[in-house]
Amino acid sequence: MPLDPLPPDALYRRCDPSTLPFHSTKELEDLVEVPGQDRALAALNFGVGIRQPGYNLYALGASGAGRHRTIRDYLERIAVDGVVPPDLCYVNNFDQPYRPVLLQTPQGTAGRLRDDVARLIEDLQSAIPAIFESEAYRTRHQAFDEEFKQRQETAFEGLQAKAKEKSIALIRTPMGLALAPVSEGEVIPAEAFRKLPEDRQHRIQQELEALQGELEQIVRKFPEWDKERRDKIRGLNREVTMLAVAHGIEELRSRYSALADIVAFLNALQKDIIRNADAFLVDGEQAAAMTTGRKTHPAQQDRFRAYRVNVIAENGGTKGAPVIYEDHATQPNLVGRVEYQAEMGALVTDFNLIKAGALHRANGGYLVLDARNLLQQPFSYDSLKRALRSREIRIESPAQMMGIVSAVSLEPQPVTLDLKVVLVGERQVYYMLCMLDPDFPELFKVAVDFEDDMIRDVGNILAYGRLLATMARREKLRALDRTGVARVIEHAGRLADDSEKLTAHLSSIADLLREADYWASQNHHPFITDADVQRAIDAQLRRADRVRERSLEMIERGFVLIDTDGAKVGQVNGLSVLSMGTFSFGRPTRITARVRLGKGEVIDIERKVELGGPIHSKGVLILSAFLGARYALDHPLSLEASLVFEQSYGGVEGDSASSAELYALLSALAEAPLRQDLAVTGSVNQHGEVQAIGGVNEKIEGFFDLCARRGLTGNQGVLIPASNVKHLMLRHDVVEAAAAGRFHVHAVRGIDEGIELLTGVPAGERDAEGKFPEATINRRVEDRLIALAERRRSFGAQPTGAAS
Repeated sequence: MPLDPLPPDALYRRCDPSTLPFHSTKELEDLVEVPGQDRALAALNFGVGIRQPGYNLYALGASGAGRHRTIRDYLERIAVDGVVPPDLCYVNNFDQPYRPVLLQTPQGTAGRLRDDVARLIEDLQSAIPAIFESEAYRTRHQAFDEEFKQRQETAFEGLQAKAKEKSIALIRTPMGLALAPVSEGEVIPAEAFRKLPEDRQHRIQQELEALQGELEQIVRKFPEWDKERRDKIRGLNREVTMLAVAHGIEELRSRYSALADIVAFLNALQKDIIRNADAFLVDGEQAAAMTTGRKTHPAQQDRFRAYRVNVIAENGGTKGAPVIYEDHATQPNLVGRVEYQAEMGALVTDFNLIKAGALHRANGGYLVLDARNLLQQPFSYDSLKRALRSREIRIESPAQMMGIVSAVSLEPQPVTLDLKVVLVGERQVYYMLCMLDPDFPELFKVAVDFEDDMIRDVGNILAYGRLLATMARREKLRALDRTGVARVIEHAGRLADDSEKLTAHLSSIADLLREADYWASQNHHPFITDADVQRAIDAQLRRADRVRERSLEMIERGFVLIDTDGAKVGQVNGLSVLSMGTFSFGRPTRITARVRLGKGEVIDIERKVELGGPIHSKGVLILSAFLGARYALDHPLSLEASLVFEQSYGGVEGDSASSAELYALLSALAEAPLRQDLAVTGSVNQHGEVQAIGGVNEKIEGFFDLCARRGLTGNQGVLIPASNVKHLMLRHDVVEAAAAGRFHVHAVRGIDEGIELLTGVPAGERDAEGKFPEATINRRVEDRLIALAERRRSFGAQPTGAAS
């Protein structure tokens, strides 16, 4: 029976605009959830809802499927009802400055505390100098100085009186205090002293030594008396500083009395200000600069850095739980960092240089990361795992982690971590992490698997219309009329490579809408119509099809040999798909087979020269199995056949040409010419059944384009697997040519159907005696194989040494 070509309706599934219950997308409401992603949305809802450790999420699917948008829209929608996390700030640890203290405060509190403390320090910069310059302070300070001076003078006066009685004077010299004998009120010169009687010299010397000892005792007491003076002054300074500080600090204590950590910080702050009150005492020049508004030196401005509040996460204006997307997930951007400043040739830091990471900002809410981006950043993935396992954020630089840091660093108090992490990535990355990282399944227990396509039913078509309406409003594009919606839905079926499915690759659909809106504006259309959508599709193809055009040109000019008429033995037109970036197109390829006597091998020339991949080689081996099982039941397979893709200069992979290779092999064995106006695609199994392949639309269109350039004869066409019919969404020009009878698409289920169509000779089935009918392809193949086996046996039966 002749194999009829497929009807035009089987080549393309239209979407009738009249069946859409709206005139334009202006009438449709925005879509809240992406259609066709029920499994992913259920997993997302579960993963967000369960509050157990390790139940973080990985959203896997194809790039462009709208995973990022869907995840963020969902999280932002439910985060509104979430609890606002506390503010986070670091303050100075006055006892151990390298270990800053973390304060977790209610939302909005950290910012107020920072401003209140800054205002307090600003007030104290004028209050403390003022109180130290007061008359009362100066009087008490001078009293301590006078007391010290009086004690010195009293001690010296007593010593001087005693010395005077012994005719010895206490005199001041450049070298300090000294004792010297006097006579009649004048110091006795050394020469005169030596002329005195020896007994008198001896007596004066003893008196000098005794007084010198008393003088030394008095002088030794001076530091002690000075220390007492300074202690009294310090006490006075503490007292007056306490008076200056007490009111402001007490006001803040009262304001934050319900927050014990803040009260403890204020107490420590007060103690340190009192201990370091000198820092608030400025000289006249600096005071003038402060009062006149002149800028002071940065070193003077930095005197009070120790009293600042470093707010790293402030949620005062936040509603609900935070949703943070970190698109550059370096280790510092993720867990925070401690920055450094160059000072006197050295790197220094303090708690004010602690910077928050994405984990700090997202704490209490949700953090969305791109998996591939995360894995490309050194230390980021390990730091994220460490934080999730320990449930705390510890700021640590890579240099600290590796133990190679030489600068003085900080050890900030870690932050308790409570959030959900959502990784968004490809399936390949997900399965790789599951296989190679034992920690990954424990930390990311919820897989949110996005579909690549959805069923094309009435419900999803209407949902797709709402999706287009939502995209148009979000992108501020024109609305689509229902003809435009119908054309986009048809194209979505083509992108899905299935007439019964719609693509979920929303990025491609969004691009199509933007470009169709452009053409609508060029044509002054108030709505995006089917003509605008088709113009956008044609423009996309035109921009990308330079290589396809060059390929067809090479065939037309005879550089690449492809026949589209006539018939030849052992030669068939196969079809392959070439992918160039985001554009794929079909290209015919000549496949030839040669047969001779041999040991039963089918040689894949592509494999021999290492141009054929393993799947292609598997398809060739299946051909040997098919021949042996069908035709060599009682005889050994005694041929040597060679198969080759002619003028193929690159790698060949896949088994979609295995049916074409089998047709060429059967043609060579039966010596039956194959029609060159037909091209073939489809894989084959050991039973001769033709199986589905990918890229069926591109392959048909590739052969059609060549035939159209050379002129359609009405006999040309393509053989495809019957199981691929549901995948057909061909271009309109191909469908129109098929409807006019100028091009044909034939669906075959088995090799017998295909060989009959290609040769015009019946394939033949075995009769009751197990023989194929005469004048059939199968009979001719079997007879040829038996003849080859007999010939091989005759070679083996020749006596040794017989003439050849």
